[in-house]
Parts: sequence; structure tokens; C-alpha cells
Amino acid sequence: MNLQNILSITEARKNLFKIADQAQRNSAKFLLTERGKPKVVMMSASEFDSWQETLEIIEDFPNLKKDIREFEKDLGNNKPRDYTTLEEILAKDGLTLISKNGRENEISNKIQAKGRKRTRKITAKK
Repeated sequence: MNLQNILSITEARKNLFKIADQAQRNSAKFLLTERGKPKVVMMSASEFDSWQETLEIIEDFPNLKKDIREFEKDLGNNKPRDYTTLEEILAKDGLTLISKNGRENEISNKIQAKGRKRTRKITAKK
């Protein structure tokens, strides 16, 4: 934590709106103290949400780093694949991915055409 972002709760109270603005705009974090001891950290809501999501992922996948290393090792060794791809998972439900390179199948082209028409209508109304 940057030492200039440590301040007393009393000082923070005087500049609360300024501190909140800095936290939101610059992703700054502030350590607020009471009688010189750390009491609370102030950060933007989006930064907090990001930390929460990271913690959830760590809880859901406690061995994620090990699993990634193992997967990369398997890929490097050309080991027979025992992993399911996203395309395979979607195919089980009759779904497909739509690429953005203009080489989609007929269904995805119709979906894109609808989107383009809608965009033109919105643009024309302005």
C-alpha cells in the first residue's frame, strides 16, 4: 500500500468525497487508521467486486495453478486428450459458437443481419 494513502479516520472524514472520487477514478486504495492502528481499507466498488470474484474462483478451484500447469504439460507432451472443449459442451445442448471473422454458418449470418438492421434503424432515428 502506498504510504501516502494512509490517513486517520478523522482526516478521511474531512475529505471523504475527495477520497471516494480518487478511489473510483484511479483505483486508489486508502488505509484508514484509528489512533495510529489500521482500522479499515477504502477502495472503489468495482475493485472490491473484482477481489470478491477472485476469492470465489480461488475457493471454487483451490488447485487452479497446479491444474493449469498439468494441462500445459499434457499439451506439450501431445498426451491423448481427456478434456472436453467448450464447443463439445455446447454441442450437447445443440448450441454452436459464432466467430467474428465473417465465416459463420447461415444461422449466425441471419442473427448478425438482424443486429445490423436494428443498428441502422436506431441510427436513422437519431
